[in-house]
Amino acid sequence: MKVDLLGNARKAAEIAGKLRVDLYSDTNSKPTAGMRKAMAEAECGNEQALEDPTTNRLQERVAELLGMEAAVFLPSGTMCNEIAYRVWARQGDAIVMDKTGHALLFETGGPAALSGLMITTIDSPEGIFSGDDVRAAVANPGRHSPRPKVVNIENTSNLGGGKIWPIETIRDVADTAHALDMYAHMDGARLMNAVVESNATASDFTQPVDSVWIDFSKGLGCPIGGVLAGPADFIDEAFRIKHQFGGALRQSGMVTAACNYALDHHVARLHDDHENARKLHAGLRDIDGVTVQNDACETNLVFFDVGGTGINARDVAAQLLERGIRIGAQTDTRMRAVTHIDVSTDDIDFTLAALREIFKA
Repeated sequence: MKVDLLGNARKAAEIAGKLRVDLYSDTNSKPTAGMRKAMAEAECGNEQALEDPTTNRLQERVAELLGMEAAVFLPSGTMCNEIAYRVWARQGDAIVMDKTGHALLFETGGPAALSGLMITTIDSPEGIFSGDDVRAAVANPGRHSPRPKVVNIENTSNLGGGKIWPIETIRDVADTAHALDMYAHMDGARLMNAVVESNATASDFTQPVDSVWIDFSKGLGCPIGGVLAGPADFIDEAFRIKHQFGGALRQSGMVTAACNYALDHHVARLHDDHENARKLHAGLRDIDGVTVQNDACETNLVFFDVGGTGINARDVAAQLLERGIRIGAQTDTRMRAVTHIDVSTDDIDFTLAALREIFKA
């Protein structure tokens, strides 16, 4: 089948140009004027030779923030996950994660394709499991089964509705993993959202685990990148795998300047995104036929079901798009809205009004 890449690109650009409110994902957030200025003025060097001062500074800051020995800047969060798995495990080993894990559903089979790894799933409420769940998942593996080597903690839990992992649960899971000769890895794509909503520091969440990364291209509003952190020897090997996976960079200070800017200016304001998400969550609960996934909205993700309205979720998404609003339809009934730096309280009011109009009609 011939794919019209140029036509698809033009259509996507046309849709983006007409948007007033984009709730599809926080990855659609755009750099602010201040961030663009920081990028333009960034001091740069050869990152691969460790000569880029802006990138070096970011890596040092993130390592300190997460309580780790060292860190490496990578083009994407997916690469952060895939490199961590590659370092910690070998072909035929298994990663244990919730059945909604990002690496299972949204990384195009990366663990298998890149590292020859299996995935063992846990079916847990809201994507958060316990040490006992890990033990049950890997019980009596034997020499004929994949060797469980990594347990993956996704914080916040995306398909769990942005739920925050309790620190004591993280500690329980990590301690269990270590007792079973496994490594604990945290997919911290939205870890800073969890930090802002908790009376805890980032290192409080990450102290129990062996490796962790945070995403800069979601709520923190950067155009690209994640930073993977862990022990110094782990990061040294991660640099090697980064090169092998095609992630080698040169004057990366042009983009890591955005990440440094985000750490200075965009962390505390994540709370605004959470308040907007809670406003949307509350408004949706008042619409007949709409069911929200969680009783409470903790961070910036809102999942809701429109099955009771009699309208297909994809039709709802299409009608919203006609009004300049983009929300993703995951199934025929389930939708996901994500707040971020480019979504205001007025945008939430506009979106709720549009949804009421669609369902009333």
